[in-house]
Amino acid sequence: MEKVLVTPRSYGKNNPALFAMLKDAGYEVVGNETGGIMSKEQILGAIPDCVGVILGVDPFDADVIAAAPKLRAIAKYGVGVDNIDLEAAKARGIKVSRTVGANSEAVADYAMALMLALSRKVVPIDRRCRRGDWGKVTTIDVSRKTLGLFGLGAIGKHVARRAQGFSMKVMAYDVCWDEDYARANGIERAEPERIFREADFISLHLPLLPETRDFIGEAEIALMKPTAVLINTARGGLIDENALLKALKENRIWGAGIDAFMHEPPEDKMWFELDNVVLGSHCAASTVGATENMGTMATENLIRDLQ
Repeated sequence: MEKVLVTPRSYGKNNPALFAMLKDAGYEVVGNETGGIMSKEQILGAIPDCVGVILGVDPFDADVIAAAPKLRAIAKYGVGVDNIDLEAAKARGIKVSRTVGANSEAVADYAMALMLALSRKVVPIDRRCRRGDWGKVTTIDVSRKTLGLFGLGAIGKHVARRAQGFSMKVMAYDVCWDEDYARANGIERAEPERIFREADFISLHLPLLPETRDFIGEAEIALMKPTAVLINTARGGLIDENALLKALKENRIWGAGIDAFMHEPPEDKMWFELDNVVLGSHCAASTVGATENMGTMATENLIRDLQ
């Protein structure tokens, strides 16, 4: 029986039938027994006999691909493929698929939750209450404020819909602009500098590419309002984390909600000491519905590409 490696920890957790789908298609599952994201070394030890992989955010570079002579298909459990060496896969004729749209609603919910938590200081207020401090805390509004979106794909569109429920003005920037959708939904096209200057909330929904790495750095943060809230539920690497950390320590912006870091957990322990940041464990897509959708789609994609 041919083997497939499955790395996401949530795969099949609420839908064990996914494992039966693979078995019925003639594949033996090699699971992730590490309890976390697999390291390159761990993947190198597991991949040599596998013909396919259902891959989370674990590293899958040219070395890993070279160590997998039988590999024919990679099914990404999600949409971002920056952890895969696509050129190396293409050179080998290995098919790469994504679960486009499977987790869009869940990620949009989480982005909105971070905006609300930060603007209203939900986490610090909760901590104070637990210490017996019931003093009032003045925060900032979400309704009727301006939201700036970087990326107006499936997730960005869902965030925009949610923002409209709060009567927010929505501006967006995307190199692949959907004018019909923007016009129909009252979304204004804006250049990055304008968004940085005018938006009360900025939410990132971009892929990590060479041209988007450190998309937000010291110069961009300097343009933001002192009451600006920055949200990243997309990819680590889009933000210069040192620049953002410095700005948060100096209270140059209101706050940040970060669900994706370059290194998870972040290496600088100062992140854990600030009360104007809400940290996420790359969990924006981790809902029962989204994981079931991603699991089913990734499994179907893998079986299709292998057969």
